[in-house]
Amino acid sequence: MCDEFTLEADDAALAKRGLSRREFAAVSAATVGTLAASTAWAAQDGGPALTESTVAVTTPDGKMDAVFVHPAEGKHPAIIMWPDIAGVRDANKVMARSLAAQGYAVLLVNQYYRSAPAPVMNSISEFFNPDSRAKLTPMIQKITNPGIQSDARALVAWLDANPAVDAAKKIGVEGYCMTGGYGARCANAVPDRIGAACSFHGGGLVSPAPDSPHRLMKGTKALYLFAVAQNDDKARPTERDELRLAAEAAQVGARIELFYADHGWCVPDAPAYQKVEADRARTLSLWHYARMG
Repeated sequence: MCDEFTLEADDAALAKRGLSRREFAAVSAATVGTLAASTAWAAQDGGPALTESTVAVTTPDGKMDAVFVHPAEGKHPAIIMWPDIAGVRDANKVMARSLAAQGYAVLLVNQYYRSAPAPVMNSISEFFNPDSRAKLTPMIQKITNPGIQSDARALVAWLDANPAVDAAKKIGVEGYCMTGGYGARCANAVPDRIGAACSFHGGGLVSPAPDSPHRLMKGTKALYLFAVAQNDDKARPTERDELRLAAEAAQVGARIELFYADHGWCVPDAPAYQKVEADRARTLSLWHYARMG
């Protein structure tokens, strides 16, 4: 999860690129704009036409706002996409559209809906600001582990009732940064419906808590991908082994992969964004999703 350690790493990444935070914000906005244009072009150039809408999913705690994007025709396997600590914004929408263009119905959800509708932040650059980070603190405190699991049940029910979703197929879940462990929580909450769970530079995956994500794999039926950033691995050198042993004990399929990129590398507006490694992570996630059944 993003903390002072990853903020320092982001500062170092920007320094290597010779960018100030202000300059990086402009560069990342341009990058997201370029990716959005390329996704639109791909749809026009033989890829599936996409339909996108803002939706509301009723949960026990209220109305969760989300972006739903999927091929315009037919029924498709569903993916729940939980964004990183900065929440739903244009960068995540680009990622959701790109995944939808692979033939999936993608529900990009606002984990902060108990506090505010999206966007809470317009880019990860805002997270550099201490006041912005302070704004997130009470929002994060409203997210509980039982709440994530009740959200999962509501999201699965909503997807299964949607005409764009192939409810005969299992559902995938992916999370980034603070939501990296949400896949395991969702799979634990709805084991018969979640077929794959992918964590990208996830935080809080292994802890002493009885409901730590690595313990929740037991009793699930999902395939797991844990895509680990090199600086996260350096900070938590035993975590990959602990995840592997937990997966073996739970008798679930899991790939724990170290990436030679830093925390945040999958998200196009992040200082550590690395397209080649982000594409490799997406390729691995697609392999998992294709085997959901």
